[in-house]
Amino acid sequence: MRLLLLIVCLLGALDFTSMRVVAESAVAETKIIKVLPTLLDHKGRNSLSPSLYERDAYQAILRKNRDQVGGVRFDVQWKARGVASKTVVLRLELRTRGHADAKPEVIDTEVAPKRFGTKWSRVVVDAETYKRIGEVVAWRATVVDGGQTLAQRTSFLW
Repeated sequence: MRLLLLIVCLLGALDFTSMRVVAESAVAETKIIKVLPTLLDHKGRNSLSPSLYERDAYQAILRKNRDQVGGVRFDVQWKARGVASKTVVLRLELRTRGHADAKPEVIDTEVAPKRFGTKWSRVVVDAETYKRIGEVVAWRATVVDGGQTLAQRTSFLW
């Protein structure tokens, strides 16, 4: 009986309108958490073995020997709660060393948001595009839904 009385008192003390506002703001949250650019060789590999040490060593080799680079992969960790549409656009804009003043290269990828938690999506710049645009020096990742920007993250040099 005391437990029931305690529950009734707590429920009476709660302000349900403020709870609804907090719940709606949490539902409409969209965020890009991480963007990890990784160089790929001509076979599409970012490492020669699954070891993290080996991956870092191989990435250093690829950074030093640009003729061995066959593309770039961007792994984007993001979340979008409360998005009305079933798919959103993950837009990646790239500024390159040879074309720093020109318009950035834009790559759009349609992705489906997860209902709960975060999601990892990959955007790959293939060998042909990498040859055409050159070395990537800055990037901006954006989640777009129906022309409206929901979240954005940029590299330091953007």
